Amino acid sequence: MRVAVVGLGWAGRTIWLPRLARHPAYRVTAVVEPGPVAEDAVPEGADLLTDAGSLRPEAVDLAVVAVPNHLHAPVAEQLLARGIPVFLEKPVCLDVDEADRLAAAERTGGAVLLAGSAAAHRQDVRALAETAAALGPLRHVGLSWVRAGGVPDGGGWFTDRRRAGGGALVDLGWHLLDAATAVIGGDPVFRDVLGTVSADFVNDRGRTAGWRGGDRPAGTGDVEDTARGFLVTETGVSVALRAGWASHEPVDTTRITVEGAAGTATLTCTFGFSPNRLPVCLTRTRDGVTTEVPLPGEPIGAEYERQLDLLPAQLADPAARGVAAARSRRTVSVVERLYASARVPRPHTAETASVA
Repeated sequence: MRVAVVGLGWAGRTIWLPRLARHPAYRVTAVVEPGPVAEDAVPEGADLLTDAGSLRPEAVDLAVVAVPNHLHAPVAEQLLARGIPVFLEKPVCLDVDEADRLAAAERTGGAVLLAGSAAAHRQDVRALAETAAALGPLRHVGLSWVRAGGVPDGGGWFTDRRRAGGGALVDLGWHLLDAATAVIGGDPVFRDVLGTVSADFVNDRGRTAGWRGGDRPAGTGDVEDTARGFLVTETGVSVALRAGWASHEPVDTTRITVEGAAGTATLTCTFGFSPNRLPVCLTRTRDGVTTEVPLPGEPIGAEYERQLDLLPAQLADPAARGVAAARSRRTVSVVERLYASARVPRPHTAETASVA
């Protein structure tokens, strides 16, 4: 499959190019990057282009789009409308209007949009979903991904609300919402959404994600570094969500707990590529007895290879058209509602303070 990689930022350069280069199903034939590019960043035999509009539908089978967030939907929309299938990094879109435009571009060009969703392809998340299915009716899901210190790309687009669309909620929270969907099953619709955000660490030089590279001038970020939410599905399952780029914790920790009528299950691990990680552990508790669920080991980042394994079959499936846009529309709608809830001023009087 002839692939063009659009965007050579951290994700395109570090996640996608190396994996595409060594995967037998793909051949990178073009790289699109408007900025300076190191000589060794372009695979041998691949064309270096400065504009995604230069890609020709007859010369590429798939475009992997890994540009800054605010360009995700515009670039993908342009390619889809011209008949070029797109695999789009999360967040797929920054609002429901962008999701609708992506769906329209799919119909116009007859191409397929596929969405990056790393969390749902992790073996431990899949094992948690299987364990959760045996817990009887689900009552509650708690999801948190909290870094000790991992504010990305400070001073760049990641901490600029105009270009990123948001902070930790858009970045880490999208993964958590995907994981919630995998655990709950189907495409849950959330009846109630309540959220709050804070920014205690985003402009602290000591909280940078050093493993991503880059420097972070203090005082330049205008996004949240922490988001908390409480959601309730139409079927009455409650979901607590916490996404944090930084905290006072010693280790970057992802924890997903599922409570059902017949017991609970908890996955503890670390999503992503941070070296400050916990070992993977999945447990099930019933009637006061906790047992560990055995898991096969897998290298960091295996979930990205797993997505590449599935793409050829998904692209060939006519039923795939419209699915990613619809799911992304539901996800970004939840994100928008969480932000809207966080912006609502809450009265603070002597009476409410004494009750609290």
